[in-house]
Amino acid sequence: MKKLKTIRSLSRKLFLSVFFVGSSVGWGSMLQAQQIVEGLSCLDGSPVSVEIAEGKIVRVQPLKKLSDERQAVYIAPGLIDNQVNGFAGVSFTFGGSELTAEGVRKATRELWKKGVTSYLPTLTTNSREVLLKNFTILAGAKNDPALRGSIPGFHLEGPFISPVDGYRGAHPLKYVRKPDWQEFLDLYEASGRAILTVTVAPEQDGAMEFIRRCTEMGVTVALGHHNAGRAVVDQAVLNGASVATHLGNGCANMINRHVNPLWPQLANQQLSASLICDGFHLLDEEIAVFYKVKGPEKTIITSDVTSFAALPPGQYKNEDGETIELTSDGMLRFPAQNVLYGSATPISRGVVKIMEVTGCTLGEAVRMASANPAALYGLHDRGELKPGKRADLILFTVGKRDLHIVKTYVAGELVYEANP
Repeated sequence: MKKLKTIRSLSRKLFLSVFFVGSSVGWGSMLQAQQIVEGLSCLDGSPVSVEIAEGKIVRVQPLKKLSDERQAVYIAPGLIDNQVNGFAGVSFTFGGSELTAEGVRKATRELWKKGVTSYLPTLTTNSREVLLKNFTILAGAKNDPALRGSIPGFHLEGPFISPVDGYRGAHPLKYVRKPDWQEFLDLYEASGRAILTVTVAPEQDGAMEFIRRCTEMGVTVALGHHNAGRAVVDQAVLNGASVATHLGNGCANMINRHVNPLWPQLANQQLSASLICDGFHLLDEEIAVFYKVKGPEKTIITSDVTSFAALPPGQYKNEDGETIELTSDGMLRFPAQNVLYGSATPISRGVVKIMEVTGCTLGEAVRMASANPAALYGLHDRGELKPGKRADLILFTVGKRDLHIVKTYVAGELVYEANP
């Protein structure tokens, strides 16, 4: 009898050490099979529990109440950012500073703190040599076990864009060129065949055939940094283009009120739109109108965040020695052209901003930053709190300007926890 009591006591201790709420430690598959995380559903605020096994969600169940209601936080799928040029001093596209595997790890860890569990490192317009080199480095880092699959692939934004000032934005003119299929194939191979999306100006010579070939390969084509009219935009969509890159940006400061690239992209119902909702790239009324047209089904929140994010305000130099200004309120400017130079604000702020200016629900805002990009790029294993999906979870509260991330899980592992 004494032996039986001892066994029961040991079993109870083992059970309690494995079955726990809201935390994670790396004990392997046995621990993950018993892992449960609780929170308030981002969809309706009701208490739910999410059971995780082997890095995936196996069950989502409603609760009468949380185990500890004093620690009530929202729970949602991790955010997916389709346009990350760099972060926390790490650039994915500059040629002057060496990109390293450790740099990729650093950027990823910092993004986890902002609730981003998946992202597409984005290479912008540059020389062929720099693009080949950096794609090769990124391809080598992509499957690093330390990243836990946070990088499903890459975004090539340019160099096949408009050379016209304003429409090309801060992309260097000397590297802008017409669509070149062989060059793209070379970049695609260097990336480990992991370029998921490419942004192109459809009015450029050869762009239509380029769009068609990319679509046939399963590469998502985005329209951006262009000055195409309705006929060209509609033909690009017929050829396979499916999303507008940061709609309302990558556009000249002065445009014709009737004939411009905004109306055709808004009017085409097949075209989704990514929006930079950082408070600088678009006016509140622009966000509100774009959202009303595209709705929560075809709107994607993106950041266009750069290596200057998470750095202190001040003046910096890009790889060409040009001055870049990061203001105290978070605006990133390129004074030489009086345009923005990407963003210094993570996607989590965009979730709060779009709720503020459109009146959409938290669930809809999260959808636009998780499920929608996942669907667009065929990432069917993530983006939703459903059985069978990757256990990429964030626990958070909603502030006035941003989400306050409490915990971030990637494939079931706790990778970030805010200080109490």
